[in-house]
Amino acid sequence: MGSRPQFIDDLGRAPHAAASSASSTHAAPLDDTALLDAYSRTVIGALERVQQAVVFISVERELADARGSRRQAGGTGSGFIFTPDGYLLTNSHVVHGATQLAVTLADGTRFDADLVGDDPASDLAVLRIGSPEPLPHVQLGESGSLRVGQIAIAVGNPLGLAQTVTTGVVSALGRSLRSTSGRLIHDVIQTDAALNPGNSGGPLINSAGQVIGVNTAIISGAQAISFATAIDSAKWVIMQIFAHGRVRRAYIGVAGTTTPISRRVQRYFGLASASGVHVMEIVKGSPAAIGGLRTGDRIVEVDGVAVDSVDGLQRTLDASRIDKPVKVAVLRGTQKVEIDLTPVEQTV
Repeated sequence: MGSRPQFIDDLGRAPHAAASSASSTHAAPLDDTALLDAYSRTVIGALERVQQAVVFISVERELADARGSRRQAGGTGSGFIFTPDGYLLTNSHVVHGATQLAVTLADGTRFDADLVGDDPASDLAVLRIGSPEPLPHVQLGESGSLRVGQIAIAVGNPLGLAQTVTTGVVSALGRSLRSTSGRLIHDVIQTDAALNPGNSGGPLINSAGQVIGVNTAIISGAQAISFATAIDSAKWVIMQIFAHGRVRRAYIGVAGTTTPISRRVQRYFGLASASGVHVMEIVKGSPAAIGGLRTGDRIVEVDGVAVDSVDGLQRTLDASRIDKPVKVAVLRGTQKVEIDLTPVEQTV
């Protein structure tokens, strides 16, 4: 966050009055109004850098009821343009399954939008709109350098109320949030900037007007607890979508639960973690089945990297391991066994 502006003669005195006060024993207290104005100027300046790039997204979906009848349903959300040629970022849950997408700019111009790529596992999606002219766009910041207490400004269209701004601070970093696909979204930013339905997909910005996160979720019933996917994670998803049209992840074909490992067993085998993944089910014909993994095995390492949970296993099985042999260490009975298998690309 930028340094606080220095004020000269905050109370508006004439130069001779200011000089006179400087010689007094006690300096006059800083006017609360001046402090408020400084904060206001920070928020207004940041908002001016992004406001024209924040968009309103309207969605049409075709839904089936219990009797098999199909009907059209609508939805709305927010997003923001991050390139001058019309690429924009939003939440996956805003646009997933849409049959029609429309984007309305801050000046009221409306465009049909195309879905470039959708990643429910990170709750992010990239859209594109066609415009003959370069479009206003945001600057993507860096979430890795954030500190708790920094100003956080959320911009979006809550409840259909276009261009709504709420402010707060970064209240926590490194949170995890479960996506609709069941995967954990890691390095989530927690903020007390108020979010409501319709804010989803809008930008969370810092005091310099740089996007530091994508507003994603709230906890129902909680007050002043909101979450945003970190922009560093979003940048990786964007590049994956640009390169492949989707986010590539490795798959071995197991279902399991996180299970504790006794301290005695941990010490005996020299394990880095006191928990692992208990294999409950193996998909027939999957890499795990072909490699010889068994139900009841406890996965503790992949290529020497400790696996302490189901989510830890998902993190380890990234795109770098697709179609490449890996060694999976498991506890089987009273032994530690290494199994060779080759993950494939996850298709769903």
